[in-house]
Amino acid sequence: MDELDYKALEQIPIPEGLEERLSAKIDEWEKEEKKAKRRVLRPTFLRYTAVAASIALVFGLGYHLLSQDKYTNLAEQDTYQDPMMAQLEAQRALTLLAANLNKGMGHLEKAKALSDKTEKRLNEQLNLLKRYETDHH
Repeated sequence: MDELDYKALEQIPIPEGLEERLSAKIDEWEKEEKKAKRRVLRPTFLRYTAVAASIALVFGLGYHLLSQDKYTNLAEQDTYQDPMMAQLEAQRALTLLAANLNKGMGHLEKAKALSDKTEKRLNEQLNLLKRYETDHH
């Protein structure tokens, strides 16, 4: 089979509509490839959006809690007259800040896990598509 017998190949009948079916299949593959390329951008975009949203949530919540009336009233009082009271107030504020940061980090971890899962599924689909293309070429 090293040498092709072109005359024998020309004698093989070509099924009717083969060219149209091949053309349609190639167009379908091109559309799938374009969709796959668009999907690649989403996990990266989601990851950055999740990080930005978590940071905004933490800072917004901290600002809101620190700007409430009970905190402004305590700030107006002279807590520095009593060092123990000042220490307790500082510890309470730091504990509140730590709790809010931990909540934000929890949301960030959930978003990262979702992003990683999505990226893994996308890579699996892309690998299947590559295998399909190599098997059918």
